[in-house]
Formats: sequence, C-alpha cells, structure tokens
Amino acid sequence: MFELRVQPQEHVIDQGDDGDNFYVIERGVYDIVVRGTCVGQYDNKGSFGELALMYNTPRAATIIATTEGALWGLDRATFRRLIVKNNYKKRRMYETFIESVPLLKSLELSERMKIVDVLGAKSLQDGEQIIMQGDKADCFFIVESGEVKIMMKSKTKADQQDNTEVEIARCTKGQYFGELALVTNKPRAASAYAVGEVKCLVIDVQAFERLLGPCKEIMKRNIAHYEEQLVALFGSSMDLRD
Repeated sequence: MFELRVQPQEHVIDQGDDGDNFYVIERGVYDIVVRGTCVGQYDNKGSFGELALMYNTPRAATIIATTEGALWGLDRATFRRLIVKNNYKKRRMYETFIESVPLLKSLELSERMKIVDVLGAKSLQDGEQIIMQGDKADCFFIVESGEVKIMMKSKTKADQQDNTEVEIARCTKGQYFGELALVTNKPRAASAYAVGEVKCLVIDVQAFERLLGPCKEIMKRNIAHYEEQLVALFGSSMDLRD
C-alpha cells in the first residue's frame, strides 16, 4: 500500500472516472458526493473506491476531503488479486443462502452477488444484545442461523415504572431486522437479543443505501404491520410515528 496525503477540498476520486485505486482512511473527514449532492460522510474511518475496481465500472461517487488527511491506497491489480480471490470463496459460501432470503428475491442476480461482496458476519451468544432501542443505526442484519428476539419499551410510558421491555417479534433464518431505522432515518425503534447461539450477516449503512434501494419499498410495507403490532401491545403506534 502507498500513503496519500490530502488537503481540504481536494478530490480523491471523481464520479464517472475509471477506478485506479482502493483507499483506506487513516485520518480526515471526507464528503461522499453523488451528482452534486452530498449523500454521506466518512469521519476518520472507513474505506472507499472498491466498487469500480470489483465490477470494472466508473466511479459511483465523488469523494472530497473536507480536512487535511491521510489515506492508504492499493492499486487496482493488487486489489483485484486479493479481493476477487477472497470474494470467490465468500460467494460460494453465501450464494445459496442469499438466494433463499425472501427480501432479496426482487433483486437481479448480479445485485444479490454485490450484496454478498459487502457482507460482514457476526456470531452471538445466548442473551447477547445485538441492537439497542434509541441508538443511532449504522447497519442492517439478516439471520443466518439461530433465533433473534425483538424487544421494545413503550416511549409513551417512558417515565412509568411498569415500562418493561415487551417481546414484539422473533426472527429466524433468512429473516432480517434493523432495517426500520435505516428506512425512516430515525434511532433504533427496538432492541434485539440473541436466543441461543446466533449467526447474523451484517450490511453497513453505506452499502445498504447503495445496494438495497430496490428493496426499500418492500421494507416500507412492513411499517404498517409493525404499527398494527404496537397498537395491539401498547394501544398506540406513536413509537414508530414520532
């Protein structure tokens, strides 16, 4: 890898250009700009530039340094040799599982394979908390094995003593959770806990925005179902609306 020092307002990559390097952030703040609009930011951590190298497509966004910073770059040939080899194994491992996830059936095969490329994996023990109600959302989960229970405290009873967590749903293999906060851009509406040993696949918020756009409508349809459950449990759906 080679070091690249950048200054404020310097363009690291420009949308539409051919991809030459993959970058890992050592320090600095970088705006993600798509067609002139800032859609996100990397703040002293993260990496970018992999999509154009993996799929031989033009750069999907412009990355502009907003502070002085340092990056570590990896050239296209080295990146492809390392990553493509690794992703081939990963695709073989997760291909069948991803095909079985109902949510992803609306995607093209090539889109599903891109999701495999950005997946992370997380193993959890019985009772371990996966997400916490009220936290800022940074990722989305698909259950690979085991069971996850979704628990919620009522915000309308926040200062009452009987405001204990209530189980509102269970997720098993192929089901997903954590999407609501990403669709509504609000804090986590509920907490999630492992029941027994659990394996989850994790997709971070940037990859979610980039790759799961076509699935968002399906996810939005679920909001009405969630609201019905809350009315039955708490007598109100305010917890999702405010």
